Amino acid sequence: MDTVAQFLTRIRNGGLAKHEKVDVPCSNMRVGIASILQKNGYIRSFKVARDGKQGMMRVYLRYNAKGEPMIRNLERLSSPGLRKYVGAREIPRVRNGFGIAVVSTSKGIMSGEEAQTQNLGGELLFQVW
Repeated sequence: MDTVAQFLTRIRNGGLAKHEKVDVPCSNMRVGIASILQKNGYIRSFKVARDGKQGMMRVYLRYNAKGEPMIRNLERLSSPGLRKYVGAREIPRVRNGFGIAVVSTSKGIMSGEEAQTQNLGGELLFQVW
């Protein structure tokens, strides 16, 4: 089961259906991805509700003035069947700077720009614009 792709699909479908929020099961990877998306303005916020088990995460989606979702496209680059690893110099620039690439590094999940400034490579998870 590809939990990252499942998380991204729920966000994409929630935005296309014009939902205010999306509920997903919580994990450390999903919290890291949500914090990157929030920091770069693709989602409004997220909350984690812990219970005795896995917990749930509520992601509040963000829309522009026309009512269109801020996330226009999500593209999964690395999958469980074919991992894609890049060095710090090989991290792609998405849409000439209008999008971000998300990388899983040894110091956690971060955007491509952050990874390049810290000279870190890792698994190229997805790109969003």
